Amino acid sequence: MKFLISLVSTLVVFFVASSFFTMQHSILLALVFLLVILWTNEALPLGVVSLLPIILFPSFDILSTNETVSNYSKSIIFLFLGGFMIAVATQKTELHKYIAKKLLSIFPKTARGILFSLAVTSAFLSSLLSNTTTALLLIPIAIFLTNDSNLKMRFVLAIAYGSSIGGIVTPIGTPPNLILLGFLEEHSIEAIPFISWMVYTSPLAILMLLIIPFVLSIGVKNFELEKGFDDVMVLNSDQKRLLLILLGLVILLLVNSKIEPYYSGLGLNEKGILLGFGLLMFLPKFGFLTWDDTKKIPYEIIFLFGAGFSIANAVSSTGLAQEIASNLLSLTNLPVFLMILIIAAMITFTTEITSNTALISIALPIIYSLGQAANLDLTLVLFVATICASYAFMLPIATPPNAIAMSSKVVKVKDMAKYGFVFNILGISLITIIALVFWQHFI
Repeated sequence: MKFLISLVSTLVVFFVASSFFTMQHSILLALVFLLVILWTNEALPLGVVSLLPIILFPSFDILSTNETVSNYSKSIIFLFLGGFMIAVATQKTELHKYIAKKLLSIFPKTARGILFSLAVTSAFLSSLLSNTTTALLLIPIAIFLTNDSNLKMRFVLAIAYGSSIGGIVTPIGTPPNLILLGFLEEHSIEAIPFISWMVYTSPLAILMLLIIPFVLSIGVKNFELEKGFDDVMVLNSDQKRLLLILLGLVILLLVNSKIEPYYSGLGLNEKGILLGFGLLMFLPKFGFLTWDDTKKIPYEIIFLFGAGFSIANAVSSTGLAQEIASNLLSLTNLPVFLMILIIAAMITFTTEITSNTALISIALPIIYSLGQAANLDLTLVLFVATICASYAFMLPIATPPNAIAMSSKVVKVKDMAKYGFVFNILGISLITIIALVFWQHFI
């Protein structure tokens, strides 16, 4: 029945879209809607839905098979693969239990206290490391804290959302931030200094971190940590070795990170670093994994990102992005308040159906053209769009932390969509207000 509803809804979307777009673009919009609704209602397994573009896009002459399949081997996917290997090693050695005890020892052991601690910790780490790495390291810890499936889901969402929130605080926190800096440089627009970026984004991040864990804690009762959580734990040799490796990874990622214009980093590829450390987990007498352990890697999440990149590729190569941009030119006569609000909402909800990295690469030129036509502060509107690309909380494909949350198998798409819609509206509202009250006068 769920599958039938999905097909009927897709046909409705196609007929509505055909009144405004070309046939090819209408088909593409309908196919994207089909993928989204199948991800949401779980009529098919997540991995199966994520592989459908390989069949659907060539069948409807959107992309060729080779063009579609190539999106499933993007370099960022290997960052995830390396991160998953490290996460599996952490779980196998049970190091996550030790880290969890240390991490939460200073916070109240109530559901609300732990939700705040997980969100704040992940936000802090993701402001220094990538939000992807942060989510990969912390989510195995959250799953260990309780046997209550409802609480596991909320704990994992707190980390995923916290990682996205913290990712916007510094230019190095998430890929869209770096893409914006590159775009500004390419168009000879003065870049936002590292410290100034932090000053601009911190009020937004703090407000989100106060509200989101509180909302996630509503309705939670009778919380108990997993039995034995308070027991004193002594690290064994494997755990000590893995802890040193993880500390080395964190230090290398920090030293490698650029802090423009003050420090240029080591210039190493972060994707190669994560994959390298992941493969290190298999090294005889040094690592912790055998090939059989790779069965625990959530390959459906890798397929999910391939689907996201395929959608972004299709939207760009078919000219749908340009058509949308031309249709949006009529908005340039609107007041600044409405322009900012529309840009924020458009980016936030559009990035739900494709990766934020892929979307912002397509969206920045569109927003730049709109800003020029409307005579807006270009840095301001580009900054708003970039932040909103990371503040989409509804679907697993929207941001890397959301996808990693799904890989834990304790979060269902409908749960993420339910909470995520509320937080999307919250994020859009706060970004619009802060952009007009604060950013407009200082950026």
